[in-house]
Amino acid sequence: MKILFRNIHLYLSLASGLIIAIVCFTGGVLVFEKELDQAWHPERFFVTPPAGQPRLPLTRLIENVKATDPKAKIGGVKVYADPTRTVEISLAGGPGGPGGKPEGGREGKAEGGQARAEQPSAEHGPKGEKGKGEKGKGGGEGGRGPVLYVNPYTGALLDKVNYRDTFFFTMMALHRGMVGGAAGKLIVGVSTLMFLFIIATGIVLWWPATRNIVRQRLTIKWDASFKRLNHDLHIVLGFYSALFLFVFAFTGLAWSFEWFNNGIFAVTNSDPKGPEAPKSTLDLTGGQLSFDQAYTVARQQVPGALSYAISLPKDSTEAVRVNTTSANAAYEGATDELYLDQYTGQPLGKLNFEDRNLGQRVRRTFKPVHTGAIFGTPSKIVAVVVCLLGVTFPVTGVIMWLNRLRKGKKKQRKQAAIAA
Repeated sequence: MKILFRNIHLYLSLASGLIIAIVCFTGGVLVFEKELDQAWHPERFFVTPPAGQPRLPLTRLIENVKATDPKAKIGGVKVYADPTRTVEISLAGGPGGPGGKPEGGREGKAEGGQARAEQPSAEHGPKGEKGKGEKGKGGGEGGRGPVLYVNPYTGALLDKVNYRDTFFFTMMALHRGMVGGAAGKLIVGVSTLMFLFIIATGIVLWWPATRNIVRQRLTIKWDASFKRLNHDLHIVLGFYSALFLFVFAFTGLAWSFEWFNNGIFAVTNSDPKGPEAPKSTLDLTGGQLSFDQAYTVARQQVPGALSYAISLPKDSTEAVRVNTTSANAAYEGATDELYLDQYTGQPLGKLNFEDRNLGQRVRRTFKPVHTGAIFGTPSKIVAVVVCLLGVTFPVTGVIMWLNRLRKGKKKQRKQAAIAA
C-alpha cells in the first residue's frame, strides 16, 4: 500500500512542484505586506500631528484632491482614529471599485458590499476576495481606482497609488496565477488540490512502522552525509509543517474555485446573501449626506472604532455604508457595517460581524487563516517560516527521487553483472 502512496506523492509532486514552490514563496512575501509597505513608505501612511491643530474637514481634503483632477470621482474615504495616520481617499475605478460593484465574487455580493466599503485602504487589496472584477479598468485589483494618501492636518496630497503598479500586486498575481489569466488561476487551483493529496500521502509515508523509528523521524541529523541530511530536511521538516501547509492550501481553494465557496454555505446551511441592507427614504428636496456628516454620525454611533471606511451610495435608494473596525475585533477582517440614510444621516441599522450567519463568518476567517494573520504577529511569523519550508520541499523531494533513481540503476547494473 505504501508503494501506491509513494507513487501518488511522487508524481503529483513532479507535476505541481514548481507551481507549489512559487505559490509558497509569494505567499510568504505577502504575509507581512502591510508591515513591509508601511516600513518602505512611511511618508505615505504616517504624519506628525501639529501641536494643537485639529484635522481639516474631509470636504476640504476632497476639494484638494479634485483640484489636482477635476474629473476625479470619489469612491470612498477611510479615516483612522490614530492621529498619526493619513486619510485614504479612493477614486472610483469601475466594477469592483469603491464606486462600482462590490469586489469579492459571491462573498462580496452576498454580504452587501462590505469589500466596496473597505476599498479606501490599500491594505485590503493584496488578499482581497476573488471576484470578476480582477480585470477591471481602474488599475487596481478588482478594478478599483487609485488610492490617494492625504495629510489630514494640511490637506497635502502625499502619494497616489495604483495597486496594479506595486511590487505586492506582482506577488499577488503570481500567487494566484493571475499572470496567466483564467488558465493560470485554474493551474494554481488544481496544483493546490494536488498539494493537499501530496501532504496527506506524505504523512502516510512518514508514519513510522515501529516506535524505534519515531525519534529518527522527528529529529534532523545535522552531522550526517548530504544525502541523509537532505532526506531529514524533507521528512522531518515536512512533518512539522504539514498541518500548517494543509490549512493554508485548503483555505486557498476559496480563491480558486466557486464551487468551494458554494460548499462553505451548503455545509453550514447558511444563506450566502445574508440580510437585506436597509434603504434610504427617497428625498429629492434635500441634499445628500457629505463625508463629514457621515463621519460625525458614525463616530457617535460607533465610538472608539479604530477606523471608519465611508462609502457613498451609487443610486438614489442605497444607504451610506460605514465599515468600522473595533478595538476588540477578533482579527482585522472582522468588521462591522453601519447604514445611514443618504439624505438625513439617520442611522438605519448596523450589521455586526457576530450577527452574520455562520457561513459568512466562516468564509471571512479564511483570509486571516490563509495569511497567518489570525493570531497577529506570532501566527504571521509561523506562516512565513512554513511558506519558506514549502519552497524547499519540491527541491529536497526531487533530490531524493534522483538519489533513488541512481540507487536503482546501480542495483540493476550489479544484478546484470552477477547474471553475466
